[in-house]
Amino acid sequence: MKNVENPTEILEVGAKEFVNDLLKLTKPMSQIRKSGYTHLIDSFAYRVKKDEVEAGWGKYYGPMVERGTTKMNEQPHLYPLWNKNKEKYYKSMLTKLGLKTW
Repeated sequence: MKNVENPTEILEVGAKEFVNDLLKLTKPMSQIRKSGYTHLIDSFAYRVKKDEVEAGWGKYYGPMVERGTTKMNEQPHLYPLWNKNKEKYYKSMLTKLGLKTW
């Protein structure tokens, strides 16, 4: 096992792989056609803060789409993909740590 000085590096490996999978999701048709528009799916990103790594939406209304509102049903993207592939992300982080994965 490697000596880990910065655990966020390990978390970043999983977050990067998760965001790459999110960016591969199919995009529902959008009614917006103006230039400079970024589709909600294209806004997935991760960021590294001091002691944590966050992955999620790049637009403020992403959580509203994910969880729904009183006027709109939920359209989850993050949780289903995470639950489907979390073992893959864990294995990539363990590999980065130098631990054997089966």
